[in-house]
Amino acid sequence: MATPKKDQAPPAEAAQVTYRDTRYNSRVLILPDNRQLTVARFLVTVPADDAEALKYLEGHPDLQLQE
Repeated sequence: MATPKKDQAPPAEAAQVTYRDTRYNSRVLILPDNRQLTVARFLVTVPADDAEALKYLEGHPDLQLQE
């Protein structure tokens, strides 16, 4: 006899932070730890718990935090 499948809730989305690039529509940003962040359609998004990326984005003169 088959066991009925339980309904599983979709995984909760991780909180994200978005910055708007005021200079370029698209580009690649290189973090000090050599990771790459991609700007697309003037936006770049990172997880809210990525301290290294947030520190970089906050200090970048061309980027503005989106509310």
